[in-house]
Amino acid sequence: MAKPLPDTKGRFGRYGGRYVPETLMAPVQELARSYDHFRKQRGFKAELSRLLAEYVGRPTPLYLAERLTKELGGAQIYLKREDLLHTGAHKINNALGQCLLAREMGKTRIIAETGAGQHGVATATAAALLGIDCVVYMGTEDMRRQRLNVYRMELLGAEVCGVDSGSQTLKDAINEAMRDWVTNVENTHYVLGSVLGPDPYPRMVRDFHRVIGTEARRQLRKMAGRGEPDVAVACVGGGSNAMGLFQVYLDSKKVDLVGVEAGGRGGDLGDHAARFSGGELGVLHGARTIVLQDDHGQVSTTHSVSAGLDYPAVGPEHVYYADKGRIEFVRASDEEAVDAFHRLAATEGILPALESAHAIAEVIKRAPTMDEKSIMLVNLSGRGDKDVESVLEWDAAARGGVAAEVTPHPSANPSATTDGEDGA
Repeated sequence: MAKPLPDTKGRFGRYGGRYVPETLMAPVQELARSYDHFRKQRGFKAELSRLLAEYVGRPTPLYLAERLTKELGGAQIYLKREDLLHTGAHKINNALGQCLLAREMGKTRIIAETGAGQHGVATATAAALLGIDCVVYMGTEDMRRQRLNVYRMELLGAEVCGVDSGSQTLKDAINEAMRDWVTNVENTHYVLGSVLGPDPYPRMVRDFHRVIGTEARRQLRKMAGRGEPDVAVACVGGGSNAMGLFQVYLDSKKVDLVGVEAGGRGGDLGDHAARFSGGELGVLHGARTIVLQDDHGQVSTTHSVSAGLDYPAVGPEHVYYADKGRIEFVRASDEEAVDAFHRLAATEGILPALESAHAIAEVIKRAPTMDEKSIMLVNLSGRGDKDVESVLEWDAAARGGVAAEVTPHPSANPSATTDGEDGA
């Protein structure tokens, strides 16, 4: 495997880079310099490590799901319990790291985008802890699906700004956050929530989440006698939780890496968010990557029962390793994800986030085909409290014999194209 990426231009092979308007190039470069400086500073690293342990709740447990393993047969299933972190998801790792960095940079205002609400809650939490003003942009469709998280952000002192444009989901929230950043670059840091956007975001977010894989490997070695599973599985929206787990195993050819995308309700464009099933090369939100787009190059609408996977592009590092054949990408449908949500709840007493339920759906398919000595390591990236209303809607529709429609989407935002330097 090649040396760690990206290169000095922020590229993972032909992906990534810094495709931003001129007004954002200076703050992006400033952020890259600041991150490269502070991530090496002993004081910064020590404070982040202390807060991750004392405030966030690291290390998270690694749990052998014995009942699910027995019920499925085949591979032993280990769950990395990021759902047990403060705020309920892995997002706090990155949010806290970036907010600490913003404070060191002298920024007095934080902005963020959110889809499922977990990144917004995590950013609002970190901002409250550090005494920094916080504004979170969220599509109004996602606000409807995630009312509890909207209120949590407001309780934490954040201003939640609804976005009515486009599909009213994550893509549109990122659009608005980037517009805000252009206007307020002097005092504002944008806490991007996944391994997306212009450099340094893909590598910075990846690095803040690497702790997931580092812990899991150490814990698996202690529990199972070996640190390397046969298969490591994670859901992939932007791809932050997956990259956090996969990083430590990229050089190990013994470990199969599997990312699970949102298969939605069907294979037609607009009915899913599976970028590796029909996406094409484009530029969106500052990075060159694979984007779901129509014949005119316009960003397509997407669909997923899970708000956090409902995004038309994917992190550029994921695309790089897909091209190399190092990460396999599969998809799980809405129905499979909801079934997995119920299955894990019934067998293990754990409500997974609907995002994580996509990974569990792949486990349900794959584990029975494997030897009982094999190990599947799954990143349970978040808890499902936030998704109970969505699952309730789905179940009610299923009982009534009506096709479940949890996430209706208006037409795509016509201003969000993939063929220009400015992906915002």
